Amino acid sequence: MIVNAITHDRGWSPIQHMVAIAGELFDCEVVAANTSAPSKATRILSVLRQRIRNGASDETCLLVCKGPGDLLALLDIENWRKRFRYLAAWIIDSFWLDHIPRSIRLRNPFDHIFVTSLEDVDRWREIAGVATTWLPWGTDALRLGQGGAHRDWDLMRVGRQPSEWEDDLDAALAAESLGIRYRGRPDSSGLNALQNQKLMMNAYGAAKFTLAFSNALNRDPNNHPTREYLTGRWVDALGCGSIVAGVAPRGPNTDGLLWAGATLELGSVRRSDGLQVVAAALRQWTPDIAATNYRMALRRLDWRWRFKTLADICGIRSAPLTLELQLLEERIAGLTAPPETFS
Repeated sequence: MIVNAITHDRGWSPIQHMVAIAGELFDCEVVAANTSAPSKATRILSVLRQRIRNGASDETCLLVCKGPGDLLALLDIENWRKRFRYLAAWIIDSFWLDHIPRSIRLRNPFDHIFVTSLEDVDRWREIAGVATTWLPWGTDALRLGQGGAHRDWDLMRVGRQPSEWEDDLDAALAAESLGIRYRGRPDSSGLNALQNQKLMMNAYGAAKFTLAFSNALNRDPNNHPTREYLTGRWVDALGCGSIVAGVAPRGPNTDGLLWAGATLELGSVRRSDGLQVVAAALRQWTPDIAATNYRMALRRLDWRWRFKTLADICGIRSAPLTLELQLLEERIAGLTAPPETFS
């Protein structure tokens, strides 16, 4: 069973899509979590009453959380103390260590914790008292990604941007003066999370460059004030062959995921300077760049590699996942084969 504690906000569409394909590939039930805060009595009982592992079924439960506070959603699952052989949690915004609930600190019911922030693995292991594994962001490169040569747009913006880039009309006019075809944010009104994700992946695949800045430069109340990290737009753009133009986040959490040519450093959030850099880079752009980014995303970023790690650790055997991993490897092999093999 997968318990989905992710909100349906548009910014969380990539994770909603991930949960949907995880349910398919693990061939399991996906249920929406009750993310309202449990009562004080429920929290106290979660500390006083231990899990009963003897006699539990062979069922595994994976709780997918937006942040540490959503770990409490486990308490709303019927008979959770006796039902599951293995309990695991995957926390997406795992860097909010001060949000870990006190009941989890006092008596953690999970057998394994997965986090997206590599630098927090040891701290989570210390706090939760169980094995903790880095399981970073990914993308559905296999099904929704592409590395095609035809790109209708030179530069596209999505999501929140620094103030100088916020006005799409002004940015488009400034870009046009330099011969840059600029696309503002795609219109996703009326779409649900899964529809929005498909729309965005199609949009990334139509752009040579996608605009994104490290959260250290693009401040927002929802972002961590000191940690730098990748988000969905980075990995999804790369999964569609687009180069991410902006200022990349730095640190161990991202260094092992990106590759040479994945990003175009603009140096700052100044729009005039950034557009000059993009204009120069466009003169050097070739279709091979999109193909390379797509191939590297298949190798490093596809969600199926994350699912394989999950399955290996949790002892899950899944024929649908095995088949898709084979398809993923075949796709990679086909893209790295000598050109004559396609003649």
